[in-house]
Amino acid sequence: MRAFDLESVLPPEHRARMVWGYVVRQDLSKLFESIKARGSNAGRAAIDPRVLFALWLYATLEGVGSGREVARLTLEHDAYRWICGGVSVNYHALNDFRSCNEALMDELLTDNVAALAAAGAISLERVAQDGMRVRADAGAASFRREASLQQHLSEASELVSTLKAQAHSDPGKAKRQEQAAKLRAAQEREERIRRALEQLPEVAAAKKRNGGKAEDARVSTTDPDARVMKMANGGFSPAVNVQFATTCKEQVIVGMDVVKAGSDMAELAPMVEQVKQRLDQHPQVWLVDGGFPSHEQIDAVSDKTLIYAPVPEPRQKKGEQGQEVVQDKHAPKPGDSQAVAQWRQRMGTDEAKEIYKQRAATAECVNAQARNRGLQRMPVRGLSKVRSVVGLFVLAHNLLRTAVLAPQIIGWGINPCAMSVRAA
Repeated sequence: MRAFDLESVLPPEHRARMVWGYVVRQDLSKLFESIKARGSNAGRAAIDPRVLFALWLYATLEGVGSGREVARLTLEHDAYRWICGGVSVNYHALNDFRSCNEALMDELLTDNVAALAAAGAISLERVAQDGMRVRADAGAASFRREASLQQHLSEASELVSTLKAQAHSDPGKAKRQEQAAKLRAAQEREERIRRALEQLPEVAAAKKRNGGKAEDARVSTTDPDARVMKMANGGFSPAVNVQFATTCKEQVIVGMDVVKAGSDMAELAPMVEQVKQRLDQHPQVWLVDGGFPSHEQIDAVSDKTLIYAPVPEPRQKKGEQGQEVVQDKHAPKPGDSQAVAQWRQRMGTDEAKEIYKQRAATAECVNAQARNRGLQRMPVRGLSKVRSVVGLFVLAHNLLRTAVLAPQIIGWGINPCAMSVRAA
């Protein structure tokens, strides 16, 4: 037991105050409505959702990704104690909050970029999109073919039935709790295997399109949403494809998605539409690397934005005497649509080459910052939970940009701690 003044432990410009100033200004009414133990209703007192949200935002900025570590820091670190304001938290509540709020993270991102746009802090003159492969929480050995999946499903179902029978026959309380934990784990595994079987046709179709055999398709029993992808180190690992769309001038993330495909080829048009839904306008210029611009995608967005992407080198051709024919990759080809022909010609100009330099300076910088904050391997399984985690990284990134571009939105430097807010 020790007496201390929470307000005196942090200077006015401390990053934790910035985080809390942002959190208390967000509409978290849905989280409060879900709390059942309130007033005269029975149940343990719930932790304020604003505290959990602020703890994870601050932890993300500091590169802390473990719920247990965050719970420990709330007892030992001044910034985390200041955010808690005397509230006791546990790692179960922290982990549940981080993984179960996909819709909330999406809404808060929309509110954030809309507020920045309303304040004139960002523009959609140029936006860069890039994909980043992030290691999934699944092992390579967990990928299995259909016959193996069916066998594991049968074994899992049999185990669930056995544990249910044991739970009914054993009257001991301690034993019942142990059996309940085993049953819960067995049911979760059974459900994962069922989901893996459901996704097998999708994986088989993708394998067939790529020239492989459909019968060789495999899905993970640990995380059915993970796919084997080529990583930045040149190897292949279970991963998910994280997509960011970022304004070039301000480096604010205005679009985010997580997809199961290892290729970026089909992600251009959906992200353009997502940004339109968030900000009610299309960007003037859209910058992507060579993995995005399929002809179908360029045609789909030609009336909405100008695409700047490298034109692939043409296949070698030889003349009648066996000499290589020099080809201009920026010249329109037979069969090109008007949008594709214009894209080829546009990328051949010096102006386009100068504009395209902003892509790497924007997208690669944002990706590197996410990596430095801990976006190396997903701590959760399932696409919905993964999107919730990635949403925290996006909001943390945009929070720092907001502090630079429009600090009045978060009231940085004038925010009391959680204890003072509750007292008021």
